[in-house]
Amino acid sequence: MTGSRDSDPKEIVRRGYDAVSHRYRADDADPETHRPWVAELTERLPAGADVLDLGCGNGVPVARDLTAAGLTVTGVDLSEVQIARARTLVPGATFLVADATAVDLPAGSFDAVVCLYALIHIPLAEQPPLLARIAGWLRPGGLFVATTGHDAVTGAEDDWLGGGAPMWWSQADAATYREWLTAAGLAVERQEFVPEGDGGHELFWARTA
Repeated sequence: MTGSRDSDPKEIVRRGYDAVSHRYRADDADPETHRPWVAELTERLPAGADVLDLGCGNGVPVARDLTAAGLTVTGVDLSEVQIARARTLVPGATFLVADATAVDLPAGSFDAVVCLYALIHIPLAEQPPLLARIAGWLRPGGLFVATTGHDAVTGAEDDWLGGGAPMWWSQADAATYREWLTAAGLAVERQEFVPEGDGGHELFWARTA
């Protein structure tokens, strides 16, 4: 990764996803990695459960598949382009354009929170407080499913996915994320490595007490 010329990483991320929305995820995408995660979550939740998809992108496949399974889904994303697509592609869900670290959501209002490939776009210092907020949004026994960094990396690419815009990431290593989850009051059930290219991410399943 190279350095970025922009001083506001969240703006890099927002503009980046605005620019590459369709390159990043097609309307009918069905990533193999997501299928078992969504299927397990659906099986573990009661009918009509409330789920927050944090960093929902265009709503595909997570919000789409959870909504199709009869769950009540709220999606949050920084990118207006992504949210506009999500509202069209998944009309049965509710979508908000918002910063995950600042969005105002009621405490104890969700049975599960899903956060896939989104934490890694948030400045490191803001990630532990966000995890604490997520724990607060969950009901007792609520589930948290998230991908995090496996290795610690911070940096940017100037022309992400050939879309003409930079992208920015910042992630801790897996052991640090486990510590942060525990400190936030989330009990880790399991974690596993999810390979991607020459590297990969860590998948965590956790729950509130």
